[in-house]
Amino acid sequence: MSNSVERAMRILVELADGPSTISELGRRLDVHRTTSLRLLRTLEEQRFVRRTEDGRFQLGARMATLAAAALTGLDIRGSAARHLRDLGEATGQTVHLGALEGDRIVYLDKVESRHAVRMYSHIGALAPLHATGIGKVILAHLPPAERDALLGPEPFAGCTAGTLTDRASLDADLDRILRRGWALDDFEHEEFIHCVAAPVRDAAGRVNAAISVSAPSVVLDRDGLLGLTDDLVAAADAIGEELGWRPPRTR
Repeated sequence: MSNSVERAMRILVELADGPSTISELGRRLDVHRTTSLRLLRTLEEQRFVRRTEDGRFQLGARMATLAAAALTGLDIRGSAARHLRDLGEATGQTVHLGALEGDRIVYLDKVESRHAVRMYSHIGALAPLHATGIGKVILAHLPPAERDALLGPEPFAGCTAGTLTDRASLDADLDRILRRGWALDDFEHEEFIHCVAAPVRDAAGRVNAAISVSAPSVVLDRDGLLGLTDDLVAAADAIGEELGWRPPRTR
């Protein structure tokens, strides 16, 4: 890739965080002011950037058009497929992709475990929000009013002896999920099956989907399952980036 093309792309990435001056862009990209100005003028001519009244630059109308076209063509299952396979290969366990469907989750894709003991879940199956790792991750990231509407009155249906059926216990768990970035289904949906789940964010940062790694307790104990969370979260973040999500900048 030529230096000019690479620098122009980096300018667009920087401007996605908000308007900037020529000097600010030059410092962040470590290029001379004249180089930044030349690239910005070219991008401005093609309507990829525009100049604000105070002289700063921001993304232009053509970027919005391209972004809308790209998002229209995005398919979460297609975007996630490679990452699900890689996660399944790395962990050896069952991997699910699920999304919000009404007041439940629907399994959009599944990678089978390589162990003889397997789960009976299948693509297209529906499962409760409050009793699954994927469902709880999605609930944790919803606005309170939307969460209330989806959950309805308590007590919630008990799937196993471990299901959280009262609102106080569930809310406490959802708070933990937000703090640590992943959810644990501690035998709450199926007896002898536990899982960890992580959020998949779309281009706007919303969480309407998640991925999980599940295993029978006879195959993987609790410590072994929790040891998979780093790989799980990394895979979920990678899927989100393919959908247009940009992780928060760390400086």
